[in-house]
Amino acid sequence: MNPSHDPSSPSSDNTASVNATDPELAQALNVLEEGIAALRQRYNSVVQAQADKQEVRVRINRAQNELRQHRTKQVEEELNNLQNKLEEIELTLESQLFSWSSLKEPFWQIVRFGGIGIIIGWVLRSLI
Repeated sequence: MNPSHDPSSPSSDNTASVNATDPELAQALNVLEEGIAALRQRYNSVVQAQADKQEVRVRINRAQNELRQHRTKQVEEELNNLQNKLEEIELTLESQLFSWSSLKEPFWQIVRFGGIGIIIGWVLRSLI
């Protein structure tokens, strides 16, 4: 197969003609690329937060062992600080996976179809 005639290659004449004749497609591709970049960034931050969480858990275990051996004020403070940091990381992970903007479309679909259901119910009720 000749690589110059490969329709999937980015330098093919088909891609150039589509981009030149369909600005909506080019805009949609740009939006898709931005979405993929945002998703990649969110994924990287979640992976980093999970690694931080694991590291903090190891440090908490060490501090708890040290606290059992030498009950000092400094070890207790370090343990409290590590537990607070772990809670912050878990909150960050939860906020990365859940956002209000992700509920916007399902919310409006529920409103739309729920409203249609109520209207159909009223119409059927009035006919009976």
